[in-house]
Amino acid sequence: MANGNRLIIPALGGLYGALAPLADLIVRVTVGFLLIPHGSQKLFGLFGGGGLEGTAQFLASTGFTPGLFWAVLIGCTEFFGGLCLVLGLLTRPAAAAVTVFMAVAVFHHWPVWFWPQGGLEMPLLWGLMALSILIRGGGRFSLDAAIGREF
Repeated sequence: MANGNRLIIPALGGLYGALAPLADLIVRVTVGFLLIPHGSQKLFGLFGGGGLEGTAQFLASTGFTPGLFWAVLIGCTEFFGGLCLVLGLLTRPAAAAVTVFMAVAVFHHWPVWFWPQGGLEMPLLWGLMALSILIRGGGRFSLDAAIGREF
């Protein structure tokens, strides 16, 4: 490798070097694509979601009032924020919104750790991924770069 590190599997050095420029793109697009269905559940009732009404009722029952406000805000953050991350458009503002949303989710799920028991591990993971994207920006392969912003 060009940085002088000794690889554990030297035969893969060429592959690592070839794929390294795509690493940020892979993470950004994957995070975006995985957020979109969650927003679709909340906004449109797709994928077994409750739509705005069901999500608003659920959120109000957990202390997030007014429920409709939070349902729209969270649904839009996931759906449109995810779409922005996929496209690399307004990448840093979208990642910032997801980071803040997930920080709230972490505190809401505190102190339980494991996700199957309603814990914080998944919001923490999502939040740290969004924070990483916020720090790195859209990257070379983004609409932000194509228009000369946030690169």
